[in-house]
Amino acid sequence: MEQCANDTKVALVTGASSGIGAAIVRNFVKNGIKVVGCARNLDKLEDIAVDVNAKGPGEMFAKKCDLNHESQILEVFAFIKDKFGTINICVNNAGMSHHARLMSAKTEEWAEMLNVNVLALCIATREAIALMKSSGVEDGHIININSVSGHTVYRPFYSATKFAVTALTEGLRQDLREVQSRIRVTGISPGLVESKFAYRLNKDQPEKASKLYSSLKCLEPVDIANAVMFAVNSPPHMEVNNIIVRPTEQGNDIDAKVR
Repeated sequence: MEQCANDTKVALVTGASSGIGAAIVRNFVKNGIKVVGCARNLDKLEDIAVDVNAKGPGEMFAKKCDLNHESQILEVFAFIKDKFGTINICVNNAGMSHHARLMSAKTEEWAEMLNVNVLALCIATREAIALMKSSGVEDGHIININSVSGHTVYRPFYSATKFAVTALTEGLRQDLREVQSRIRVTGISPGLVESKFAYRLNKDQPEKASKLYSSLKCLEPVDIANAVMFAVNSPPHMEVNNIIVRPTEQGNDIDAKVR
């Protein structure tokens, strides 16, 4: 087991191979945090690790993980426990969407959104808190990257998964207060962020994503990573519960189209 200095924190970031997740990893490493970044694309994760680890002072560890499978999530936590013996920060960043209209979508599309956006978040949260408690971490932090779709309905089923994240974030906070835990919980809900998200959603029509991103000055992944650092660096007596971040130009007509 690697011995961490008393002031060195250990973090997990899901969906770390691109976009917001990669930006969070870079910010964490820049701030001296040891980060386990997981995603399905191991090659991209390893490229990020090579880049950020050359700059330090923190360090990234790349782990392949398909969040559709609980066993793979548990393997990531087994690695964290074996490598560090503890965890301080869990960032549930991974999220995905299909167009998936309620009148015509395939059941497997709904199932994948539930698995990645809701169940994987719950599993990672459960495992992170269990490891925090068993290793004596009293000031841990769970951060859920939600969406403006968790506050207003755009695509109904996707919004349903993000409304679930809104409820789970506040519900976890209440559960932790009930047992007098000082573990903090933060939900961050981005509006339009220029990332791979819209291209994955419109993989057969990439021009739609390009048109959306060029319609205004979008948020950048680092903007959301900076919001994460604001919450993490807040003093122990201060819990940042919810942050909604939109591009200044974003109106309700395009709310929730991407995150």
